[in-house]
Amino acid sequence: MGSEIMFGEGRLDAKLLPVREIQKTLFEMFIASVAHHSDNIAYIYKVNGEELRVTYSKLFEDVLLLSRAFKRRGLGRGDKVMLLSDNRYSWIVTDLALLSLGAVNVPRGSDTPTQELEFIVEHSESVHLIVESSKLLDLHADYIKRCRQIKDIFIMVAGEVHTLFGRTYSYQDLLANRQYSEKDVNNFLEEGYSSTEDDFVTIIYTSGTTGVPKGVQLSNKNIMHNVDCLPGIIRLTEEDLWLSILPSWHIFERTAEYVALAAGTTLVYSTVRTLVQDLERYKPTLLATVPRVWESLYSKVDSGVRKKGAMAYRIFTSLIWCSSTYRRNRREFLDRLPVFAKPNSLVRFGQKGVALVKMLFLYLPYLFAEKKLNVVRQRFGGRLRLAISGGGSLADYLEEWVDAVGIRIVNAYGMTECSPAIAGRGLDCRVYGTVGAGVTNTRIRLVDDDGLEVSQGKEGLIEVVGDQVMGGYYKNDVGNIESFTDDGFFRTGDLGRRTISGDLVLTGRAKDIIVLSSGENIDPSRIESAISVFPFVQDAILVGQDKKGLGALLVADREELLKYADSRFSHLRKASQELLKDNKVLELIRKEMNDKLRPKQGFKSYEKLHKITFLEKEFKLGEELTNTLKKKRHVIEKKYHKVINDLLH
Repeated sequence: MGSEIMFGEGRLDAKLLPVREIQKTLFEMFIASVAHHSDNIAYIYKVNGEELRVTYSKLFEDVLLLSRAFKRRGLGRGDKVMLLSDNRYSWIVTDLALLSLGAVNVPRGSDTPTQELEFIVEHSESVHLIVESSKLLDLHADYIKRCRQIKDIFIMVAGEVHTLFGRTYSYQDLLANRQYSEKDVNNFLEEGYSSTEDDFVTIIYTSGTTGVPKGVQLSNKNIMHNVDCLPGIIRLTEEDLWLSILPSWHIFERTAEYVALAAGTTLVYSTVRTLVQDLERYKPTLLATVPRVWESLYSKVDSGVRKKGAMAYRIFTSLIWCSSTYRRNRREFLDRLPVFAKPNSLVRFGQKGVALVKMLFLYLPYLFAEKKLNVVRQRFGGRLRLAISGGGSLADYLEEWVDAVGIRIVNAYGMTECSPAIAGRGLDCRVYGTVGAGVTNTRIRLVDDDGLEVSQGKEGLIEVVGDQVMGGYYKNDVGNIESFTDDGFFRTGDLGRRTISGDLVLTGRAKDIIVLSSGENIDPSRIESAISVFPFVQDAILVGQDKKGLGALLVADREELLKYADSRFSHLRKASQELLKDNKVLELIRKEMNDKLRPKQGFKSYEKLHKITFLEKEFKLGEELTNTLKKKRHVIEKKYHKVINDLLH
């Protein structure tokens, strides 16, 4: 192997790395990508305001050196390694180094509470701990001092910390010697290439939206299924540039980074705080994030236009209406909207005729709107060809708004247990309002409560089987029995319908269903999405389990609430805190929200709000919100139990 690799001034010519023709493991994918794209920029990130750029060759060296250092400290094949960090360049280097050794990465975010960290370390049987910073280590110091199963502790960002007989090392300690030999490279490749597709590479503990976290075991085969099939769906090339803001440990972001790595693209690490500036600075072609971030971007644009005055805002909303109405009718005419039953030919001809007339009427205004809405597209960098939304269901109004400004949405559906991709409305799917058909080599079926497949167009529980589906929850036999059918399908717990074209439409979450005392079953997500369109609603959670009617717990954007109250009650002069409790304001808001919940919009008569209330505190990450900003419904209902009972007594 050594004769095939050339060194210049002690450095490796990455183009000559031995590459396996078919890559079945993440390590094999990594080596192939380095060899094929050695001079490309792999990552862009900032340290203390200074921008750093890393080529694929430099990435290889960083991974090689860290892998060698880990191996010298006793990390080896099968070892569980707890990795506590947010997204940063060091994260992906650490992950790839662990992959090269055959170790199992057990990742979590820096906001993980000590109690949860203790549970995960002990349940996963982790024997090494890697933390992002000394400050983070200090936060959990009491637990770590008494934890005897942890052999060594490594700190990504710190000065020299190791002492004689100590078990704590900084990366600066580990990487003091950055020289390496041909033998080091050969040992690195030999160790990495000895992994198989069936080896588990990670245990990801679910975010806990429904209770105690479960350890999802994923193998090379599981994740490589996504790495192989997703680039075609979005037509990914090495010319693409991604912007990353989600936690790297979360499977949606993590797989996106693997996909980007495999294609030789460039990935820029950003933050929620700098996202808007980074969009304009780096002009990405791809942005993969969760619905909550799209809500934030929508709110920023909407708020920015409002500040320009009432006339500017009316013009902007008219442009959005014109674009979305034209696009909706064009899709109606071209058969690109979800249809669940074969329509009557005569009726369909009439519907298309009406759509065509509306298109002709709106054509010139639509061209004008497209030109003017380019200003909004420039706020996203001007080159954004795909906006990928995953990690939760994207509200209809958000999807319609992003589409109206001229950005193509890829609505993705997946779960941690599926590495994560199950389906996605990629560039090969033209039916709007769906998540497309299943990804390659995936079978999806919809079943009723008895496990029998439902007829086409009917709502059913979504079950899936494919190479991306996990091997099972770690040390959780009960969870595995509950989550898999006798014939091997994974029960997602989601509800959906099939269109006549075979595309999947998500309709709700079976486990989140609210059952009123009268027996009606209600999916809260649809109603929460509908009322979140109000600019003063920062968060909304529907309540009403076993009650006579529905209520909503709201978190206010107080600045927008003041504007709303001023526009409706010009005589009202109250602080935002007083407005939160004002009965007249609450009743008016409730009525306006119920106007959005009419049968004409597809809601039932019993899906009206009986009461609403504003909460005094925002939902916090790690408490009421998961790391991907999804609401922990069970936590919120428990915390505000008395409020709910008083609201719906």
